[in-house]
Amino acid sequence: MTEEGPKKVESESPSNPPAPTETTPSHAAPQPLVVHHTPKDDVAEDKSVTPQPSPPAHDSKPLPIIEKTNEVAEEEPTEGSVNRDTVLARVATEKRLSLIKAWEESEKSKAENKAHKKLSAISAWENSKKAASEAELRKIEEQLEKQKAEYEEKLKNKIATIHREAEEKRAMIEAKKGEEFLKAEETAAKYRATGTAPKKLLGFF
Repeated sequence: MTEEGPKKVESESPSNPPAPTETTPSHAAPQPLVVHHTPKDDVAEDKSVTPQPSPPAHDSKPLPIIEKTNEVAEEEPTEGSVNRDTVLARVATEKRLSLIKAWEESEKSKAENKAHKKLSAISAWENSKKAASEAELRKIEEQLEKQKAEYEEKLKNKIATIHREAEEKRAMIEAKKGEEFLKAEETAAKYRATGTAPKKLLGFF
């Protein structure tokens, strides 16, 4: 069994075919077929002792192609994952910007409504104050009109009183003048009757 093991090893390496020995007769050329019928246990023992030969040169050529194919296959998912991450990042950014825009519009709407309420309150306050002031002004005007009428009435009465007093004074002066005229006529008649002249001429001469 130990002699058949090296023969099996030599038959498996294509680069070193077994050379015919002197002890092997010429009619024993098809011995490699007989070697293949050796028991599996012997082959396993020989393999554990003898190192495996390197693979043939023509078998090692496709290996770089297979590795490159694996690298390409690995790069494609990497590119896909990068594109997916980019899309997800863009979607997240757009979502964030949408939320910010919605928040901004909401805050502006709140500020607009708040300002509108305050402006409405100021307008209502202004109108109320104006109405109160106008009512007070009308009341004062009414009071002034009433006072004016009262003052006019008083002034008219005062003017009438003054006029009446003046007429009375004129009447008294006229009456006194008539009395003086009458007295002067009587005195002159007396002077004529007696033939005397008045001693005092009242400063005429």
